[in-house]
Amino acid sequence: MGLVAGCSGGQTASGGGGNVIKIATQTPLSGGSATLGEAIKLGAQLALEDQQAKFKEMGFELQLIPYDDQADPKKGVANAELIGADNEILAVVGHLNSGVAIPSSVTYEKYAIPMVSPANTATDVTDRELKTTNRIVARDDFQGPAAADFAVNTLGAKKIFIIQDKTAYGSGLAEAFKGAAEELGAEIVGFEGITVGEKDFNGVLNIVTSKKPDLVYFGGLYSEGGLIIKQGREKGIDVPFMGGDGLDSSTLVEIAGDAVKNTYITSVAGDTFASDAGKKFADDYKAKFSKNVESYSAYGYDSMGVVLKGIEDAINANDGKLPTREQVRDAVRNVTDFQGAVTKVTFDDKGDNEYAQIFIYKFDEVAYPPKQESVVSK
Repeated sequence: MGLVAGCSGGQTASGGGGNVIKIATQTPLSGGSATLGEAIKLGAQLALEDQQAKFKEMGFELQLIPYDDQADPKKGVANAELIGADNEILAVVGHLNSGVAIPSSVTYEKYAIPMVSPANTATDVTDRELKTTNRIVARDDFQGPAAADFAVNTLGAKKIFIIQDKTAYGSGLAEAFKGAAEELGAEIVGFEGITVGEKDFNGVLNIVTSKKPDLVYFGGLYSEGGLIIKQGREKGIDVPFMGGDGLDSSTLVEIAGDAVKNTYITSVAGDTFASDAGKKFADDYKAKFSKNVESYSAYGYDSMGVVLKGIEDAINANDGKLPTREQVRDAVRNVTDFQGAVTKVTFDDKGDNEYAQIFIYKFDEVAYPPKQESVVSK
């Protein structure tokens, strides 16, 4: 898979004269999370290119400035400082990882740069009530309970073993799932942590085998999740595996292979092909990049759409002149009933999307995307 690495911050606009508007993306473009990180970046790029002509008529040149946060909080914060120092950058689309978004957003707040996330689900992302921090997807305290309800009441799981990757995302989602599952009467027979980057999960899987659960839940990303599923099946663990949106990637199928069958995932990302607008986006994406869409491709597109709507509103409120970051920040938060390719967006006072949903999928075959089982609305 071709990956865009680093930052193209050295671009110079031909328009000049203060009429350049740059929008940054911050996602992992290298490393184990690059499949989804690149998907977000490409979706955002397509949205920006779709509107370049309109903004040119308004007197502005749009530029995309992609940064590789490497799924590393320190790198994300370092990039955020670079973004803050570039006065032509008015907004950010990102991040993929909540553990990167949370510290990076403190820097965006310092510089009054609005961030619209296509993927972050940890509650702390918006519970700090920063003026600049927004997301278009659902929170872990919605996703975890939705998964628990499905596991207990639909799949009939009574004894559940939980594995989590000790990140802000993975542990937060696992805790939300655990609490809800216990309230529904399930017994949590194990709650174990693994480390991102590990390859051999025999130790934790031996514990799983000894506990004989009805279901194994994983809070983490596809790079580790795929190996856990594959190695678990090899050990004879034939109960359903389940996880969150971090598993929602074609690379999960590549890693797990045939073992992916009987795996369920909850995702904050809906089926791109469920609407005509989504289908058009998927066709345009394939034509532009020669790639099939990933779970967050369209959410990168819609996050950029929200950013551009905010910038356009700020320009119009500023008599057609270049707005300040503060003006863009406030205009983005005030976006109402924005209809994107796959989701509708209205932000509440915290920056959460009032229209966010949870989607539940099952892998019946060694193929991506999986089959949608149900949709949970607030």
